[in-house]
Amino acid sequence: MTTSKSQSYDAFASQCPSRDALSLVADKWVILTSAALAHGQMRHGELMKRIDGISQRMLTRTLREMEAAGLVERKIFAEVPPRVEYTLTSLGASLSGPAAALVQWSEARAGEVLRE
Repeated sequence: MTTSKSQSYDAFASQCPSRDALSLVADKWVILTSAALAHGQMRHGELMKRIDGISQRMLTRTLREMEAAGLVERKIFAEVPPRVEYTLTSLGASLSGPAAALVQWSEARAGEVLRE
């Protein structure tokens, strides 16, 4: 399949590239990171505090994957010590709404889903 913007994708087709996109954006850490960054730029440490339970290694990996996919932009400041801030790109911002909705849904329905 080609990857032009006018291309029609079908995530139900086994070889469709949209499945790779779905796999990335359906990851819980990507969803939580997207929802956290929806409120504006954040540093790595701020994201670690906001996303309780994520390891430093997993957050770094998640941010790198999101950056490679064009969802996050990393800005490095020439300071001592170096400062790095992360922001959503316009593509990432388009994911933040659905990500926030999934987070809210999971908070509202966790008891039902987990049968507590």
